[in-house]
Amino acid sequence: MAKTAIVTGASRGIGRSIAKRLARDGFSVAVNYAGNTAHAEEVVREIKAAGGNALAISGDISNPTDVRDLFEKAAQGFGPIQVVVNNAGIMPLSPIGAGDVETFDKVIAINLRGAFLVLGQAAQQVVEGGRIIALSSSVLAKSFPTYGPYIASKAGVEGLVHVLANELRGRRITVNAVAPGPVGTDLFLKDKTQAQIEQLSKLAPLERLGRPEDIADVVAFLAGPDGGWVNGQVLRANGGFA
Repeated sequence: MAKTAIVTGASRGIGRSIAKRLARDGFSVAVNYAGNTAHAEEVVREIKAAGGNALAISGDISNPTDVRDLFEKAAQGFGPIQVVVNNAGIMPLSPIGAGDVETFDKVIAINLRGAFLVLGQAAQQVVEGGRIIALSSSVLAKSFPTYGPYIASKAGVEGLVHVLANELRGRRITVNAVAPGPVGTDLFLKDKTQAQIEQLSKLAPLERLGRPEDIADVVAFLAGPDGGWVNGQVLRANGGFA
């Protein structure tokens, strides 16, 4: 039986690796992206070249209509949905004292409102026995200055995951979050100096930044048969960072 997965924010970084890993595990993957069509189509080509099946679907996850369309197009293209991975997110940094409401609202719109909308559609459409996975962040445990909006949004995501796991009682659907530590993606490295990057890479006892593939492996575990007894949890995939 064909298996269908939706991965949001799948054109770059962690989302790209998740999409490719799930395709390798036999899923037909809906590669959601917000703006860069070329990057999304490249992911699709890479998946198909490796013998997998994928479809690029544009959409802003903070927009309810776009989220509904994403799920409809994925189901039309590949059939019933077994796995949803909400990975899309942004991470502009701003100190709380600056009172930058515009940045705060933008982060909350994508990271938290977007998660609410994606998880809501997933709750309606994922088949019995399916998997719902949201990306959080291990930076919640560190409370770094300037991360206020981002941490607020991801704390909210973790709350949604715990509640949804309870709401889906009786349908054998697991709902979990994966919380990466520092990962060497464009999103994470943006606006950081080399000294900051080196400092952050030393925080975990394993003394390196994570790789997108490290996170994709954890998501694949939760999405696969061996992850079926993990539910309502936050897996902190961070090399001991927190």
